[in-house]
Amino acid sequence: MKTDFLIVGQGLAGSLLAWELLRRDCKVVVVDNGKDNASLIAAGIINPITGKRFVKTAEADTLLPTAQLFYDQLAAFFKKVFYCKKPMLRIFGNHSELNHCLLRQQQVEYLPYLGQVNMSNSAIVGFPTRFGVMEQKQTGHLLTIPLLEQLKKFFMGMNCYRQSVVDYQSVELGATLRWQDITAKKLIFCEGYYGSQNPWFSGLPFRLAKGEILTFAHTLALPDAMLNYGNWLLPVNSHTIRMGATFDREFIDTLPSEGGKDILLRNLELSGSELAQATVINHHAGVRPCTLDKYPFLGTHPQDSRIAIFNGFGAKGSLQIPWYCQRFADYLLNQIPLPSACDIQRF
Repeated sequence: MKTDFLIVGQGLAGSLLAWELLRRDCKVVVVDNGKDNASLIAAGIINPITGKRFVKTAEADTLLPTAQLFYDQLAAFFKKVFYCKKPMLRIFGNHSELNHCLLRQQQVEYLPYLGQVNMSNSAIVGFPTRFGVMEQKQTGHLLTIPLLEQLKKFFMGMNCYRQSVVDYQSVELGATLRWQDITAKKLIFCEGYYGSQNPWFSGLPFRLAKGEILTFAHTLALPDAMLNYGNWLLPVNSHTIRMGATFDREFIDTLPSEGGKDILLRNLELSGSELAQATVINHHAGVRPCTLDKYPFLGTHPQDSRIAIFNGFGAKGSLQIPWYCQRFADYLLNQIPLPSACDIQRF
């Protein structure tokens, strides 16, 4: 079997890259081990303004409209909605956070993303807001699991999906690149945190981070919005809400831990929310493929250009991957140079 691109990994990165290459009339085969990956655990939140200092994500003005258009095109093709626009209510934890927000509101480049501050102490039912709350604009979340399941069915229907483990030693790099019965022009690794163990790319400075998420059943009349008080809360329906996420660089595994659960519950209790008394009905953990400089890893191996990587999107994959997969396709098909910030040649 001959293909242009053999893609290892059917998380969000591998799936969207495969879709982009198929859209450009390339032959693609996607291989996935069938195990849970970070994309299936992540909440898929898109929030261009993050942190206690309200910092705008680099290139957000480009990444956000590209992501929205990309997901709209997928929705039109599959006749299903995958990206849900939803406001985020940012609850200030102290006067410092409030002051940082007020400062950002004076900067023109932040105006499209920040709403007005509400200083009411009861702005959100069941959540004290003694330092105020502000609605962040242009936020939302990706329905990652339905999207990946839909794309998997599509790939299978196109006869370009295979569930298998790619043993690195089984890759033949002779005159023809071969794996099992497949010969490919390029082999692209989109393995998430497994990329840190890849013999061709393990030298790249990954900074893996475990994240844990809880799901609660509740009876509060919460607003139909994401809430952010240092951790985030994402409504699933009127009586179920997800909460996350921890950020652990020490214990790198995909096992839910009591320690992670305790951190999330303690933070929720400190917020003063009545949700602290709600019932935990689920607990998941995943590993984010973060990088040292917070930019993804794109490019081909310096000693064999047939081997490539598309990885390292960390906690912002839903926002970043659509734009970067277009740039990577331009690079692979038209030899257009990659942005230097993400090109692995920087290392």
